[in-house]
Amino acid sequence: MGEVYFYHLTRRPLEAVLPELLGRALARGWRVLVRGTDPARMDWLDRRLWLGPEEGFLPHGLAGGKHDARQPVLLTAAPGLPEGFACLLAVDGAEIGTDEAARVARAGVLFDGADAARLEAARGLWRRLTGAGLPAAYWSEESGRWEKRAESAGR
Repeated sequence: MGEVYFYHLTRRPLEAVLPELLGRALARGWRVLVRGTDPARMDWLDRRLWLGPEEGFLPHGLAGGKHDARQPVLLTAAPGLPEGFACLLAVDGAEIGTDEAARVARAGVLFDGADAARLEAARGLWRRLTGAGLPAAYWSEESGRWEKRAESAGR
């Protein structure tokens, strides 16, 4: 059974935090699916990742290409979890189903703390996933570094 990490972004924007989390996931040998809600936003994130430093290059692609099955990191706005991904990161209010969270080693929900609607959606997702028995942890960067503020052991 997978675990779900909720990342409350209060100091840095998604485009600053996402490469850090992707680097950690890739270091574990995980393939990562990054799911958003808007294809244009995912295209923007794709371009941002290409602009990162050479020494921190994150191999990735935008879904819909002929090499999707070989991408270590795949960005998409589509629902569904293709085979072979060990990590699923939801951004910009994208949903994660309980079955998807259970199928991956780690699911992550990154949400903007300044957006009241996204904050409430993350709280609802926490209740739904932990209510289904999935272990979860809530991380905040409010102090300037990531700190675990809450956790649910699951069943």
